[in-house]
Amino acid sequence: MTAEPDDSPMPLDPQALARLRELDPDGRQGVLMRVMTAFDTSLARMIAQLDAEGDGGNAGVVAGIAHTLKSSSASVGALALSRVCAEVEAKLRSGDATDLRHDIDRLVVAAEAAQRSVAAILRP
Repeated sequence: MTAEPDDSPMPLDPQALARLRELDPDGRQGVLMRVMTAFDTSLARMIAQLDAEGDGGNAGVVAGIAHTLKSSSASVGALALSRVCAEVEAKLRSGDATDLRHDIDRLVVAAEAAQRSVAAILRP
């Protein structure tokens, strides 16, 4: 990987977390934890898919992963990941697949940071 990962979790957007908590105000349904668990599982799967693309990856596959992660990460408050996804997706959809390895690395680093943030909620 070309980018150095930062092991500290980035805080998730408090407004996004508040919206999720509004869905289950008393917490009895465990909505926040269920959403975070589902996101964490999905994120792990997509990080593995990105890693599998490695050198010589398929720009269409990477753009698809970025598209999928863009919305889900925004909904849980992982706004930094959502921004990276939007940037990479737009670049690849425009036909610019130069330095695809760098784009994959950016996505993985941002996804791993989001994963640490989610882990801080799931396993305080």
